[in-house]
Amino acid sequence: MSEGDWQALGVTLRLAATTTFVLLVLGTPLAWWLARTRSRAALVAESLVALPLVLPPTVLGFYLLVLLGPQGAVGQALAALHLPALVFSFWGLVLASVISSLPFMVQPLRDAFAGVGVRMTEVAATLRASPLDAFFTVAVPLARRGFFSAITLTFAHTVGEFGVVLMVGGNIPGATRVLSIAIYDHAEAMNHAAAHALAGGLLLASFAALVALNLLNRRRAVPA
Repeated sequence: MSEGDWQALGVTLRLAATTTFVLLVLGTPLAWWLARTRSRAALVAESLVALPLVLPPTVLGFYLLVLLGPQGAVGQALAALHLPALVFSFWGLVLASVISSLPFMVQPLRDAFAGVGVRMTEVAATLRASPLDAFFTVAVPLARRGFFSAITLTFAHTVGEFGVVLMVGGNIPGATRVLSIAIYDHAEAMNHAAAHALAGGLLLASFAALVALNLLNRRRAVPA
């Protein structure tokens, strides 16, 4: 691997870790609400969460680029506040990755919380536990496998993202150039050996993540 590839690896891991952390903080309460609410607004919320699964990444990236660009609403607001622009920056990549990876965090957590049900938290309430205490001491431990699945899928998806990060972040070495873009660059330059090395590493990492998830699901499926 060249120095540029190592830089791309560093940016990719930093992006995936930051995105996963942000989504864990934001996605957990959203998933909890979706699992328990009976509001009609939940249908709209679930559709918005799942939208990145069916929307082409370049379409999502294009509209984010328009929104964050100098003529976009967010871009103009940042300029008025004398804040740095998000387009072609690492934090722009984070925002784009948070949106594109949202369903990979929220949907497994929603399913895990739905499996917990309401009985256990109601029992905790009868023992004078506050809703927040019941959530962290009852719901979170019971949904721990859902958390593992959500974190793994979110991290892996962010590592492999291409279209959104290219549209929003461009291809700036050491700043916004990630592994998926590095593979594209090597393939375009006919440097297939370097492309194979990076692509093979991502393939093995993705396969290992899926094996770990399947093993976890099998253990959950085996009756005690």
